[in-house]
Parts: sequence; structure tokens; C-alpha cells
Amino acid sequence: MKPHAEIAEVWPRDGRVRLVGRIHGRPAEGDWRLLLTRRGHTGRSLHYPAHVKGDRFEGELPIVDLVTPDPVEIEEWDIHLTDGKARLRAGRQLDDIHGKKKIMVFPEQHVRGLRVRPYYTVKDNLSLECRTGAAS
Repeated sequence: MKPHAEIAEVWPRDGRVRLVGRIHGRPAEGDWRLLLTRRGHTGRSLHYPAHVKGDRFEGELPIVDLVTPDPVEIEEWDIHLTDGKARLRAGRQLDDIHGKKKIMVFPEQHVRGLRVRPYYTVKDNLSLECRTGAAS
């Protein structure tokens, strides 16, 4: 399995998404940051500090930062952990639960007309889904 940021906990609340996990498959030395990349606009990314101790990491992001000047109905942000050299995809691969997209559902948060929800992709990676408009 290739190196990745193995997610152990996802805490979406109080206008933030907190992530806790372990760096899997490579040394964890260095200055690590959470990296969010807007899937529909690859030139747009956000960076947040990640606290690393041993191979364990923890970081959080404010959902208000996901509000963009050019919103679309559905926008997705992919989550990585990076030290400036390596870019590790955040996900949950080591638990033998496949198909998390249909199994694990996280609560939605609201900010400035945007609904934000963490979700697992079909490849069991963690991303954020942002929707504009009223809840359906």
C-alpha cells in the first residue's frame, strides 16, 4: 500500500472539521500541513497546520474558508497531508471496511449559504462536499 494519511477520527462541529490520524508508509519528520484542493478549480488550495507527534497527526480547518467568490451548486475539496515534498492523500484504508461512501455519513454544517459535509469517496479517501442553497 502506498504512503497515505490514515484517518482515525473526523469531527465536524462548531464551524470546523477536526481530523486525527497517522502517517502511514513514510517517516513523519518535518513540518506537516493539511492541504485542501478544490477539485473543480485545481489552482485553488488551502493550507492549515497539522500537529505531528511520532506518526500521529491532528489538524483542523474552519469551514468558512470553503466559501468561494465563484460558488457552484456542488463543489468538492480533496484532503491531503503534506510536508512540502510528499503529498499524502487522506483516507481510511487500513480498517477492512470497503465502500465507506455508502456506510459512513457525517453531519452537515452551514456557513454563509453553504452546506459542508465530510465524506468518503469510492476509493475510501476523505473529501469535503460543499453545496449551495437550502437543504433538501
